[in-house]
Amino acid sequence: MTPPDVDTATEQFIDPEVIASFQALPTEDDLPCDDGEPMETARHRDQMILLIESLRAYWSDRHDYYVGGNMFVHYTLEHRRQFRGPDFFLVLDVDGARERKSWVVWQEGMRFPDMIIELLSDSTRQVDMQEKKELYARQFHTAEYYLYDPFSYELTGYHLQGVHYEEITPETPGKLFSPLTGLHLMVHDGWLRWLTPTGELVPTPQELAQQAQQLAQRAQQLAEEERHRAEEEHRRANLQQQRAEEEHRRANLQQQRAEEERQRANNEQKRAEEEQQRAERAEQILEEYRRRFGSLD
Repeated sequence: MTPPDVDTATEQFIDPEVIASFQALPTEDDLPCDDGEPMETARHRDQMILLIESLRAYWSDRHDYYVGGNMFVHYTLEHRRQFRGPDFFLVLDVDGARERKSWVVWQEGMRFPDMIIELLSDSTRQVDMQEKKELYARQFHTAEYYLYDPFSYELTGYHLQGVHYEEITPETPGKLFSPLTGLHLMVHDGWLRWLTPTGELVPTPQELAQQAQQLAQRAQQLAEEERHRAEEEHRRANLQQQRAEEEHRRANLQQQRAEEERQRANNEQKRAEEEQQRAERAEQILEEYRRRFGSLD
């Protein structure tokens, strides 16, 4: 095991026996990580997973925290079997990328959980409310401690003041603010959920996937609607073009008919002029006849 961080400038002044004692400490590979005991109910398990996975999803761009649940926290060297297994715990300002079998405080630079949530049950209620509460305050110095009953939906929160917890006054029934996370804890539809500062539920990965699927379906629907609108606009444009061509054809036809009418009028006028010329010629011939031969009577 790598000993706790030591300033390289002063490392040469540390007693080798002290360094050796650090290196001799048991690690997560040496300590138990599972007692074989399942969580009280499937609802307890699902509630723990909901809290962990939704927070991870919300902080997906962060790697400076570690969140776990139903996982051993080894906090003393007095006995290898002396540990606690909070249903949910959060440690800030640590390397969150490293996988851990259990949380060993001396392997983590003496870092204890900053937040703990215990899910109450008939068998653990008194321990969670008394013994663990005292331990988390006095020895862990855990800043925020919450108790939640998954079946009665009872939520209680405590903030550390010195070495004692003071109960938080809810902003509204079933809603508590967590300064460490900047989020609220709130009972929603029978589940303890994270709430953003703007009052929105922090979604689980499954809910995010559903939202992404819904967005994709909506995008596809909008694209389909746009395609239909484009097709309709194209159809209307074609129809307008056809109408314009029909109007143009009709205008050409009317122009052609007008030209024909003008031509017929010209022809009629020409024939009338020719008839008039023939009549005038006939009158001239008749007048010439009368002048030469007298009246026809």
